[in-house]
Amino acid sequence: MFVRFLQNNLLVSFVLTVLRVYLGWTWLKAGWGKIAGGSFNAEGFLLGAVKKAGGENPAVQPWWAEFLQSFAIPNVGLFNVLVPWGELLVGLGLILGSFTTFAALMGMLMNFSYMFSGTISTNPQMVVMELLIVAAAANSSKIGVDRWFLPYLQGYLNPRKNPDSSLKGA
Repeated sequence: MFVRFLQNNLLVSFVLTVLRVYLGWTWLKAGWGKIAGGSFNAEGFLLGAVKKAGGENPAVQPWWAEFLQSFAIPNVGLFNVLVPWGELLVGLGLILGSFTTFAALMGMLMNFSYMFSGTISTNPQMVVMELLIVAAAANSSKIGVDRWFLPYLQGYLNPRKNPDSSLKGA
């Protein structure tokens, strides 16, 4: 019932637009700060997360520390590109309302990765807002690019469902 409310209520689409733009701005600022700074390096963060896996009350679970040690740290160059550009693109997607659900999912993936690495900060509140956006589906981007782009994309990918499509036979 709550999900249906999120997906169909007009007032909710306005509230979600405000949340979406706030989250987008947060992600955009974080990504642009790393890109414009020109010296972003995730290695220190990753090594710090691995250190948090030890002790009596570890903040990082052993399985996550193993992933960081065996994959993330050896491929830190890849993460040095993925993190800032991922943050920037998630921000743009949320602000513009373009590929909104996918942008929110990718934002959640990054937020959970930060939390798994022992960083709390604003990540939990961002996850809650992103969950609302994902649950609301297309209603979260009615005021955005997806309002026009998603119907076009659906018609393009499945022209048989849209008999008025000029893409018939294409």
